[in-house]
Amino acid sequence: MITIYDVAKKAGFSSTTVSKALNNYSDVSQKTKQEILRVAAEMGYLPNAHAQSLSTKKSWTIGVMFSEANGIGMKHPFFNAIIESFRKCAEKEGYDLIFASRNLRNRDISYLEHFQYRAVDGIVVICSDSKDAQVQEMINSQLPIIVIDMMDSNCSVVHSDNVLGASLAVNYLHSLGHTKIAHIAGDPETDAGAARVKGYTDAMKKLHLPIPEQYLINGGLFSIQEGKQAMKQLLSLSEPPTAVFTAGDHMAIGAIEAVKEEGLSVPDDMSIIGFDDIEMASYITPKLTTVKQDTELIGQRAAELLFNQITKKQKEITSDIIPVELMIRESCKPVK
Repeated sequence: MITIYDVAKKAGFSSTTVSKALNNYSDVSQKTKQEILRVAAEMGYLPNAHAQSLSTKKSWTIGVMFSEANGIGMKHPFFNAIIESFRKCAEKEGYDLIFASRNLRNRDISYLEHFQYRAVDGIVVICSDSKDAQVQEMINSQLPIIVIDMMDSNCSVVHSDNVLGASLAVNYLHSLGHTKIAHIAGDPETDAGAARVKGYTDAMKKLHLPIPEQYLINGGLFSIQEGKQAMKQLLSLSEPPTAVFTAGDHMAIGAIEAVKEEGLSVPDDMSIIGFDDIEMASYITPKLTTVKQDTELIGQRAAELLFNQITKKQKEITSDIIPVELMIRESCKPVK
């Protein structure tokens, strides 16, 4: 195994300078760092994780926790895309990710206890439920933390501009002549669901459009099946809407399926807008008009904010709102 001393000898620097360069210390010039990194890569040097931990007082690991409320977690393409972006940033900085488990050596422990046991340097949480007791326990701990897709005044958060996204959807439908616009909402117990309801209701009021009680349906935890069931309720009304804004692409896909099962057509009989812009949105029939969340930027900003806390060795409270964009495709058309 190639050691740090082997790298120092070949590069022509002291082992202390090599160690500082490999650990990105600021008192080593960029030119020296580049030369040492070049020699290390050429020799196939790999740092010993235990030795690195002892020298830097860091584990070089980040704990990752997903909300499991909807039984999907990392399988959801939106969350998956965010954590992939975060992973790339973490990898560049030399960090590994540890995914949470509450069953350590057959003991049921909290996510915080798991991360403390693993001695992680920081935690990234992807969760929309601000009332989640496990998340609040981590927020109240001393560990650096960043929370994605949730609004909380006690920690750093990164989330899309959900209110604006909902407003974009409503205003686009109105521009096509729709006035009977319903909303299949995400669970209002989640921050994302509540914010998109606010965006929908605010936009409808500004346009002086009525919101019948039956037009605002709780679609639950953003699943295809819940979207399908909610759309069936809307189609059964004596005066159904001509357009529907759904709080998630999965719900929109379910809604489209419900319309088709009734022998109707999207967008000829019903215009539908989603929220997320998952990859599948541009491949289904019809291609889904949706509000795009910038998962790449969400992951990057979350990483930057968390690494900044780790470097400063102190928690910070910031709120980073990521812009959204309306992706116009084929699932909407002017009202008949």
